[in-house]
Amino acid sequence: MWDVVGQKRIVSLLQRGLEKEALSHAYLFVGPPHVGKMTLALNLAQALNCEATDRPCAQCVSCQKILGLKHADVRVIGVTSNGNSGADKAHAEISIDQIRDMLHVASLPPFEGKYKVFIIDGAELLSTEAANCLLKTLEEPVGRVVFILLTGAEGLLLATVVSRCQRIELAPATPGDIEVVLGNRGIDAPKAKLLARLCHGCLGWALTAANDSSILEQRNEKMETIINVIKTNYEERFTYAAQLAAQFARSRESVQEVLDLWRDWWHDVMLVKTGCNQSITNVDREETLVKMAKGYSLAQIKAFITGIQSAMVQLKQNANPRLALEVLMLNIPERKYG
Repeated sequence: MWDVVGQKRIVSLLQRGLEKEALSHAYLFVGPPHVGKMTLALNLAQALNCEATDRPCAQCVSCQKILGLKHADVRVIGVTSNGNSGADKAHAEISIDQIRDMLHVASLPPFEGKYKVFIIDGAELLSTEAANCLLKTLEEPVGRVVFILLTGAEGLLLATVVSRCQRIELAPATPGDIEVVLGNRGIDAPKAKLLARLCHGCLGWALTAANDSSILEQRNEKMETIINVIKTNYEERFTYAAQLAAQFARSRESVQEVLDLWRDWWHDVMLVKTGCNQSITNVDREETLVKMAKGYSLAQIKAFITGIQSAMVQLKQNANPRLALEVLMLNIPERKYG
């Protein structure tokens, strides 16, 4: 009853560890947002405390409590658990007080289960003091306690913390696997196919978008803007760059998401240009992609994809956002054909 999708090898590894009672005292689950790290962590917590023979059963009282985050021996620690709002997350950190409280609880025997399980969500947000405090316990594990660290930015973690954990990398699921899951949940085939491509292997995003129509609506608005900017003149392109630069000052992440859409679009143009239509992301706009691909050479398309990736790196390195975005707009290729 493992709920995580597309991670059969990892599930088999953990299942064998359970059967042999040879699990690690600390795990590091690495992967992009929404790929299933939290789902896998909760599944492992269920398996450790499950009352059935085949673990996790997902039906017993213990499994149900863990799924609802109501089990006394399973805790999730993250920036939001310290009173930080989602808007503050980029500037927040997991404090040493949170880790000290967690370690105090870890020193006590399990209250209602077999194991105490502590899931640190966004482990890259551990303050230096908090990470060093945690490190001492990871070096000297105690009793029936398992720590599970989740991260999408492994490079920001202390190397010593990483070295004390069993590292497990969650790869994105295939579009086919995600499409099947969405179809089983009653989502119609065209929408399931689109979401399975747009989520880039991260089922959590697809499920959220399936239940929140505003996500696809916003994506459609952004795609219409991108297509119009490609067709327009330099003045309009620079106006767009200025708008993105102003947005960047308020939310860096939102602009990176827009650039992700730009990259996906031109990647699709390249795929269509090379006859690989079956692999495109924006399956609902294939007709537009086919028309656009006819107007550019493969060299033009490849060069602009490189330009998008360069702009993304520059913004992450604190380059002047308006300048980086204006250069990107200046480099949109001009149609050579048609």
